[in-house]
Amino acid sequence: MARIPPAVAAVRLAVRRALPADGPVLVACSGGADSLALAAAARFVGASVGLVTVDHGLQAGSADRAAELAAWAAAAGFDPVIVETVSVEGRPGGPEGAARTARYEALTSAAGRVGAVAVLLGHTRDDQAETVLLALARGAGPRGLSGMPVRRGLFLRPLLDVSRADTRKACAALGLAPWEDPHNSDPAFARSRVRGDALPALVEALGPAVVANLARSAELIAADNEELDRLAAAGLDQAFVPAPSSSRVTSPPLLDVSPSSALDISDLSGMGAAIRRRVLHSWALRLGAPGGALSHRHVEALDALVTQWHGQGPVHLPGGIEVAREHGVLVRVS
Repeated sequence: MARIPPAVAAVRLAVRRALPADGPVLVACSGGADSLALAAAARFVGASVGLVTVDHGLQAGSADRAAELAAWAAAAGFDPVIVETVSVEGRPGGPEGAARTARYEALTSAAGRVGAVAVLLGHTRDDQAETVLLALARGAGPRGLSGMPVRRGLFLRPLLDVSRADTRKACAALGLAPWEDPHNSDPAFARSRVRGDALPALVEALGPAVVANLARSAELIAADNEELDRLAAAGLDQAFVPAPSSSRVTSPPLLDVSPSSALDISDLSGMGAAIRRRVLHSWALRLGAPGGALSHRHVEALDALVTQWHGQGPVHLPGGIEVAREHGVLVRVS
């Protein structure tokens, strides 16, 4: 029996460990080395594996490349094979953010139509390291530094402990010809600059282990985050109280928060800063503040109503929400 090349074995093992035990899955494949190696491994390991590729229409010939990839997938036995065409124009968040939002919407829609239990994404250890560096550059807290999760809802990332070099080697060993996305080397994009300049500079200065160490740090921080989030959820439940009667309370909180909910200052004051700020962040989201616009400075302003109270006015949150301190509680006032 021919020996399986080590890179092929590494990718297959990672997929085997992560693949759901039952139900069909879709592989999100762009045709790049990472997702192509992932697709080949999933097809080898899995019992019911389809493939979906998203054409963003951002480059000349993108429709032809999607059709070629779909033809390869059909010949390789993927079922179903889906080409999703999306429009990025007019979406918020810049080119990268708009394309990402459109892509995830398309992947979610495709999975729903075919009843897939998971969509496999080809992010590697190198992608995780890049994500951590970008988060550091933004001044992100533990949530950002935890990087990309192995699983979030429908989306599963089996290759977060596999190197990009191994996905390329796996493709070469299997005779697969990856497509090189020019956006990946375009210095107009921050991630491309990290990939092409910042991370290689760190590797040169600190050694090749820096990539795995950055990814490992994300994993450790993610585990800490999980526990802190659990404690914050309990703290949020503890701090809820009926709000005092106030003619200024004109708009009730959203989701499962009762119309008269508020947070008790004494309960909040007794929490450690890390837990209290998570409580305030979660509460702001429950009030309806959009997560993408809710920043660290908003949470700090809420925290100041608890820890640095000197009679200041209400805090303005994204979504037209105002929160004030009244009668020993924090309460939404508009």
